[in-house]
Amino acid sequence: MRYLPQTDAEIAEMLQVIGKASVDELFDTIPDEARFRGLLNVPPALDEPMLMSHLSELSDKSQGARMLSFLGAGMYAHHIPPAVDQLLLRSEFLTAYTPYQPEVAQGTLQAIWEFQTIVSELFGLPLANASMYDGASAAAEAAQMARRLTKRDRLVVSETVHPEYLQVTRTYLAGRGDEASCVCVPAAATGGDDLEALSAAIDDATAAVIVGYPSFFGALTDLRPLAERAHERDALLISATSEPYALGVAESPGALGVDIAVGEGQALAVPPQFGGPGVGLFACRDDRRFLQQLPGRIAGETTDSAGQRGFVLTLATREQHIRRERATSNICTNQGLIALALAIRTSLLGKAGFQRVAEACLAKASYLRAAILKLSGYEPSFSEAPFFNEFAVRVRGGSAAKVCRALEAEGIIAGYDLGRSDPNRSADLLIAVTERHTVADLDRLVAALDRV
Repeated sequence: MRYLPQTDAEIAEMLQVIGKASVDELFDTIPDEARFRGLLNVPPALDEPMLMSHLSELSDKSQGARMLSFLGAGMYAHHIPPAVDQLLLRSEFLTAYTPYQPEVAQGTLQAIWEFQTIVSELFGLPLANASMYDGASAAAEAAQMARRLTKRDRLVVSETVHPEYLQVTRTYLAGRGDEASCVCVPAAATGGDDLEALSAAIDDATAAVIVGYPSFFGALTDLRPLAERAHERDALLISATSEPYALGVAESPGALGVDIAVGEGQALAVPPQFGGPGVGLFACRDDRRFLQQLPGRIAGETTDSAGQRGFVLTLATREQHIRRERATSNICTNQGLIALALAIRTSLLGKAGFQRVAEACLAKASYLRAAILKLSGYEPSFSEAPFFNEFAVRVRGGSAAKVCRALEAEGIIAGYDLGRSDPNRSADLLIAVTERHTVADLDRLVAALDRV
């Protein structure tokens, strides 16, 4: 039985006010081919044994999880020890609700506080929130925060930012009717940030410059000159990091003069799972104005009436907690379980372990890149630049998509075809390496690329 509280007359009145002839017109922005019409063709219900068998059959059809993968482009298959899952299964974590009452939510609040501390140390910035939905929403929220702080609208975005982060940022702007205020600057020949072009694009209306660190193409750029140029014009510098392990060997965004650092923490929390879930990381410099404009929640440390250590929600600047017109965002936090997974994983690693994983990724990526560039059919996509665990190679006179399809037949996911995000880069293949790859895995990819 359907429950629709509105009468037909009330629906007609609402449609008249907003200028629509029917409810269907509300969905006009969805392409026709993507819209579902009619009833779902669902087969009859199965009993439990038959259902489990059916699900196993479906699972066996998904070969991607069993293939040797060098896919990155924002989601990375690092090792997540079984201890993480086992600790997450504890009922006080798995079923915890929003910590509105600190008296009964000390565990959840402390977990959030520890997570914030980890993010702060990763980014080298003192203020961090309780997470965003993912890296893309974190980037979009940072852009909006910069606009509020500077009371300016214009955003200068480098091509080095993950393209999906840019798409979400533009979607936020489109909702406000000012998508045109976002200006995209092409990457440098190195695949990193073009500091001169970005600096030249900053004017008195610019709220922030947004860059990738590392870039979407894997390159690392010293952001200090850009930070100085942005600050000279009273604009902010925002960095977006989709591979947090890079900060185990590269300087932190805070050390480079970044004002707001955001990123995707999936690599430190959960394996890639067909696009989610993720955990958005968000940190900024120590400034009262910044603190008041942080989206989401912040857990803080305090002492109770008996002088004992305790934790509370220090700040919650979203519309559920304060007046809508004063809210910085309608975003709450990500699934807190994924933020907790990140805190557990990094705690198990420790600082030294985190750095060792980063060094292993760097060494293996350097080995693989050198081996591929010895092959006659491949060349660098970009001029030489520092990189971490991801790099792009160009298929000489060929197509990266065709190479990917050929290697899929051998049980290998060769990487990410950059033509999917930019048709002008259809010959470029983005390859990611993690500590899980053995030398034999790397040699297997090289041999397969050579045959292609």
